Amino acid sequence: MHHIEQEHPEYRENQAMWRRYKHLYAGGEELRRRASDYLTRRSKEPPDVYFERLTHVFYENYIGTIIDWYGATLMRREAVLQFDGNNEAGKTFFATFVKDCDLRGTTLAEFFKRQLTNTLIFGSSYTAVEFPRMTEPAASRAEEDAKGRSRGYLVEYSPEQVINWARDVRGNLEWIVIRTADRRQDNINDREWKRESRWLVYDRENYQIYRREESETGSGPAIELVDSGRHGLADQHRVPVFELRVSDGMWLMNKAALLQLEHFNKSNALSWALTMGLFATPVIYSDREWNQITGESYYIQLGPNDRFGWAEPEGHVHQIAADNLSRLKDEIYRVCYLLNQASSQSSNQQQSGISKQRDFSITQEILRAYGDAVKDVMRQVLESVEWARKDGLEIDVSGLDEFDIGDFSSELSDAKNLLALGIGSETLKQQIFKRIALKYLCDVRQDVKNKIVSEIDASFVGGGQ
Repeated sequence: MHHIEQEHPEYRENQAMWRRYKHLYAGGEELRRRASDYLTRRSKEPPDVYFERLTHVFYENYIGTIIDWYGATLMRREAVLQFDGNNEAGKTFFATFVKDCDLRGTTLAEFFKRQLTNTLIFGSSYTAVEFPRMTEPAASRAEEDAKGRSRGYLVEYSPEQVINWARDVRGNLEWIVIRTADRRQDNINDREWKRESRWLVYDRENYQIYRREESETGSGPAIELVDSGRHGLADQHRVPVFELRVSDGMWLMNKAALLQLEHFNKSNALSWALTMGLFATPVIYSDREWNQITGESYYIQLGPNDRFGWAEPEGHVHQIAADNLSRLKDEIYRVCYLLNQASSQSSNQQQSGISKQRDFSITQEILRAYGDAVKDVMRQVLESVEWARKDGLEIDVSGLDEFDIGDFSSELSDAKNLLALGIGSETLKQQIFKRIALKYLCDVRQDVKNKIVSEIDASFVGGGQ
């Protein structure tokens, strides 16, 4: 085995878990195709009956909806980005970067929304900072900009693609190996599909790219080194990969996966029982041999003095199962800090306004914690790009802390009260005006935001206010 194929022990341990979590999040056809991995087969269940249950399988995807709700709610208002400094060319670049951060037309907000979603599914996600690879050094910064060498961009990776790594005593990456795979055709007339695997290796200064191409039959050349050199953050002496990670308590899929699987099996069992109950099973009371098939496909033969029945818990087992499904659903919402959205809270209990506010305040604290994690990684990424470009800008990332329509009104009121105190600090006033303006206009283009900030700064320098 080529050394580049070596996998970290933690990666091997988590592979099956990540695959299961991906299927539980996606649901739909992806989970139906793999239903045999998740629908438990009963002891001594006939293969044809189990197969029939598989063909009727369905999945109520609560956890996928919950994760998407968190991502959409957190990123409802974009993060507030400030680029302070006199380098207008640098500000122009970052205005473009915010609109298209991956050279695929993805905004910075949408990019980190996807990264948060992956983090809530897998526990972490990775962002690589890349710069175009050039064979010859640029003579000047102007030539570097003209050739696009300074056009940094981002690439997202999931934990399923990060197969090996090493960290120092502070937890910083010393090197990392990322593996990607794809299927392609050389041209439209080629009838054979090829599988291409690529390994991207980063250390603190250099990168290497390995490649192997093989046909569907598995034959192909060995792994070969196709590119190497210094990466864009080599002068910072750091691996150009940034990890967004949450604690186990905030890793939603890990908290809800077992409950979702239990709900999946119980709901399908109940559905199957109800479906079978719709078809009457003939019972033949006779001592003579009976070999005819009646009804849908089954029959039961009993002697005249024989008795047949079912043993079940006291009460109606179908109602017990339905109640249990409702409890499992509520528990999924509870462990994801969304108790106010559970059915029992919304229908069976009359909550006071204060109680509802308290329940949602817990959800807001979790959202703010996610926002802090996203802002921290976003700031690191932007600062590393700025440092590599040497634009001389100071970057600040704020926001991602408003989840109610009344939040901005409250913040505006707080700002007015703070200004009314008459604190003798022009810098304080300047920062308050910029913060309020940028939060109110969080969805406008970054170049417009930069212009607003410049005008506010100019008004204070000129002795205004």
